[in-house]
Amino acid sequence: MTLHHSARGRLGLALGALGASALLLAGCAGGGSGTASGGGSTEPLVVGTTDKITSLDPAGSYDNGSFAVMNQIYPFLLNSKYGTADVTPDIAETADFTSPTEYTVTLKKGLKFANGHDLTSSDVKFSFDRQVKIADPNGPSTLLGNLVSVATPDDTTVVFTLKNGNDQIWPQILSSPAAPIVDEEVFSADAVTADDAIVKGKAFAGQYVIDSYKVNELISYSPYADYQGNLGAAENGGITAKYYATASNLKLDIQSGAIDVAFRSLTATDIADLGKDSSVKVVDGPGGEIRYIVFNFNTMPFGATTPEADPAKSLAIRQAAADLIDRQAIATDVYKGTYSPLYSYVPQGLTGANEALKGMYGDGSGKPDAAKAKATLAAAGITTPVTLNLQYNGDHYGPSSGDEYAAVKAQLEQGGLFTVNLAQTEWVQYSKDRTADVYPAYQLGWFPDYSDADNYLSPFFVKDNFLSNHYDNAEVQGLIAQQATETDKAAREATIGKIQDLVAADVSTLPLLQGKQVAVVGASVQGATLDGSFKFRYAPLHK
Repeated sequence: MTLHHSARGRLGLALGALGASALLLAGCAGGGSGTASGGGSTEPLVVGTTDKITSLDPAGSYDNGSFAVMNQIYPFLLNSKYGTADVTPDIAETADFTSPTEYTVTLKKGLKFANGHDLTSSDVKFSFDRQVKIADPNGPSTLLGNLVSVATPDDTTVVFTLKNGNDQIWPQILSSPAAPIVDEEVFSADAVTADDAIVKGKAFAGQYVIDSYKVNELISYSPYADYQGNLGAAENGGITAKYYATASNLKLDIQSGAIDVAFRSLTATDIADLGKDSSVKVVDGPGGEIRYIVFNFNTMPFGATTPEADPAKSLAIRQAAADLIDRQAIATDVYKGTYSPLYSYVPQGLTGANEALKGMYGDGSGKPDAAKAKATLAAAGITTPVTLNLQYNGDHYGPSSGDEYAAVKAQLEQGGLFTVNLAQTEWVQYSKDRTADVYPAYQLGWFPDYSDADNYLSPFFVKDNFLSNHYDNAEVQGLIAQQATETDKAAREATIGKIQDLVAADVSTLPLLQGKQVAVVGASVQGATLDGSFKFRYAPLHK
């Protein structure tokens, strides 16, 4: 998923879809006694984060900060239990293909939202129909590209008709950011609904309800007593989520015990420093977060809408940039080993991943090659240095982004081939600008929505993808559709490899790093376990 993006076969945290480089810190704030309905302490916990919320409406956001909230307050038809990436019925009783192009879900009986409204098949249909109709540029509607229609034969039956039969991804889609079930009596059918209206309407049926809300400052949650999903009752008496402007203040509060848990994002230096603190334990593992540069095919140098438009020269610039990047240096010098180099579009650890970029660019072994970049530009008739405006964001993607992109700038300017104008924008404005062709090249990160290679391909490279970068390759699009319904595992894996090879030749985006998951757990907080869900969940946490 972004950015998003943010976005399940990877190791995750039972308390969160934090992505590979995410940091979870559990500290020792406060005391307390009593037992929650799930068996833990009744005392609320305080969670801190530097992440940002774009919207509480599932149709209006596709980022980790927003999805972290949605995972607490909305139900899903399918979900992954703690300790696994596999999805099983959540508020559904049953869910399966009843024909190659029909996926039928039967809801549990007696479902209700926290406001007392019945939750029926009509709300399910409404939730998916509005995603497709609104199709917000910052939303996840592209995940529903295979959906034709939603039918409701009765109050507890939902039938999804799909374009392509035997969709291997569809069950995962039903647990993704495109699939929270919302209240049709509170949400708009054709526009993103304001956060305040959602909170006032108490349109919640997940493990928690929101009691008070101040966007990107403070959220107070309490357990929802009538939650009927497969995750069970909360192990705590509630959560207060506190949003920080800087990682330094987040670190100070977790060290002082002012908060119980801190996640996303602290610097690599902070992680190393906290690893020496005897009162906490640092745990890490492979993860699915990726960091990359997006090229806007319209507005980058020689892009389609520029006065000097030239597709061949535009491609040469992207390829030369790929020749100059030193991923290992960034991983080591900036992130102290909490990230590893990423040489393709599907991260290592997922079926079908390759290292297409490693052999195509640089010296062929992962290191940069300035002479090769110079030759590429010269062969295209490009005068150097090339001016490239490159945008990044430090609050959403972590405070080390400044050092990361300073390193990228230095690498691209090696040998005088590029002049990079580096600029930073805060996240809320950034998320709007990037889809409005404001940035010729810019930073994004991705937190996967489900643990399959498709989640690193479809959202990025189908036509009208969430990147909005005007990349359009019909062969790639056809192969993406083909792999999604291929039931032969070997054939599907080969197709996924071919897609990566084709996109690597085009350099639609320039992958940089693959993250590792990191959790730091204090003695007073329990339930912070690594699992494969990649959903940020508060319910297992307790004292």
